[in-house]
Amino acid sequence: MNIAEIAKRAGVSSATVSRYFNHGYISEGKKVAIRRVVEETGYHPSVQAQTLRTKKTKMIGVILPKIASTSMGSVVAGILSGLEAEGYRLLLADTQSSPKKELEYLSVFDEKQVDGVILAATVLTKKHKSVLKKMAIPIVIVGQRLEGYPHVFHDDYHAIYDMTRLVLRRGCQRLGYISAFHEDKAAGAARFRGYSDAVREAGLPELKDNYVIADFTIDSGYEKTKELLERCGRLDAIICASDEMAAGALRCARDMQIDVPGQMLVTGHGDSDLAKVISPMLPTVHYFYEESGYAAAQMMLEILKKGQAGENEIRMGYSIVNWAE
Repeated sequence: MNIAEIAKRAGVSSATVSRYFNHGYISEGKKVAIRRVVEETGYHPSVQAQTLRTKKTKMIGVILPKIASTSMGSVVAGILSGLEAEGYRLLLADTQSSPKKELEYLSVFDEKQVDGVILAATVLTKKHKSVLKKMAIPIVIVGQRLEGYPHVFHDDYHAIYDMTRLVLRRGCQRLGYISAFHEDKAAGAARFRGYSDAVREAGLPELKDNYVIADFTIDSGYEKTKELLERCGRLDAIICASDEMAAGALRCARDMQIDVPGQMLVTGHGDSDLAKVISPMLPTVHYFYEESGYAAAQMMLEILKKGQAGENEIRMGYSIVNWAE
């Protein structure tokens, strides 16, 4: 079977069949006629032939730090919903939060194995910027800001700033902060800056030094909470850059017989599934991860169709959830 035979059986032109397989516009009646023939014959168009003819693979590479995380799963769901309707498929690359692997996958995908790349980066080093500059295919970044490239990012700065202000308004005066590595400009540097500015504006600039840096794990959150309390003494609130860190802080507080939230408030970030099962309920920041993935997919489609995106920067909103006055 070929397109000409499908067209003859369906009573339409070969061009109409081609538009059908490439998701172009055709009338509903012709669409039904072609679909019926396709189902009867079991015909599948040759992907290789389409690629040779159009120079397009209809594949998008997606590079992620950790596919197992709730947030990244939601980002992928958004990307899928944005691209599948246009006939694109995804090639997922899980880097296990390794900047080196991110660079390796960028190089692999740039060898024209995909039509474009959506990168959920952990850090954007000088090497990253050098590789991105040389890439021959379109790239969209999600989760980080990078001038000169289309990107979708979360408002990490204001999310932590507002959370810190809420904690201060509750009457807490001795705050501590568990930060991500500052090389991560979003989850690390921007969130720490939000905390620092909030305590400084509240007339408590000394609290800026009450911080430790942890990994995105419960165990690291536990160890770093212990270190923070040993260094700073009793605190009445600990603000964490992730829900995993906050879960570790809660466990540490329980082992040290500190009542939460009675003696010490603990807040998280990310509104993960973990935050929904922790007791006591964990105040946290909700990000619109799936919507960010969808927005990144729409950016990519605009670039592939028109040569550029309508917007090069999209800042997503946030909300603070599980907060009880």
